[in-house]
Amino acid sequence: MTRPSRSLAESAVSAVSQRSLSRTVDAVNDAVFQRRRWPAATRRTVAHWIAARQGLPGAYADTFAGFPSERAGGIVLFTGERVTSASARHILGEEASRTLRQLAVRDRLVTGALDRADEGLMRRLTQWTSDRGRGNPGTFCCGKCTVGLWRNLVAGGLDRQDERLRRGVEQLRASRDGKSGWRKHPFWYTVLALSEMDFKAAANELRYCEPRLRTAAKRGTHSGVYAERRHQLASRVLDRA
Repeated sequence: MTRPSRSLAESAVSAVSQRSLSRTVDAVNDAVFQRRRWPAATRRTVAHWIAARQGLPGAYADTFAGFPSERAGGIVLFTGERVTSASARHILGEEASRTLRQLAVRDRLVTGALDRADEGLMRRLTQWTSDRGRGNPGTFCCGKCTVGLWRNLVAGGLDRQDERLRRGVEQLRASRDGKSGWRKHPFWYTVLALSEMDFKAAANELRYCEPRLRTAAKRGTHSGVYAERRHQLASRVLDRA
């Protein structure tokens, strides 16, 4: 893997926004998506900054707190969809947890923050699946939050990852809208999660949405970072089909 240049490392550190957890998470996700490896010192700096947000006021289930502007206006997901309110707080907690796992910094500060976040998320997940009589351990309150849960599970978060992912994805078939998408799940965010899974139900859903992916992959111009990411994602999924 190509070693990042000094300018890339410096830009990674500067991507730690003092006023936006979601933008910091996005910067890490972009490096992972583009298969760029940050130097250990950069990863440690970013991981410690994210870990320090754990349990602060506004954090969902003792995970990682966004800033007041993010709690008021919501966040933009890696694939460009906007989420607001409790969904934004929950997904940001799942995504920040995933990001810390991707950064692979294993020291007391980071692992302690991750453990506490996992405990908080597991309490909420247990309440949802047990106290409310929900039988599927791979789903959460809505389609958006369910995909956020999957993203954390794929990275190794929480427990029973294989079971939760398989059973969660299996219910996607019932949510198909007949137009290569799903009624309850944001299209591109869902494709992003499915693209990291390796089992039959996930492959079936990616095959189902191929017509929409082919349309996106054929577009010659891409205005903006989210359009470019969607184009790359569509092309990667189709290339491996």
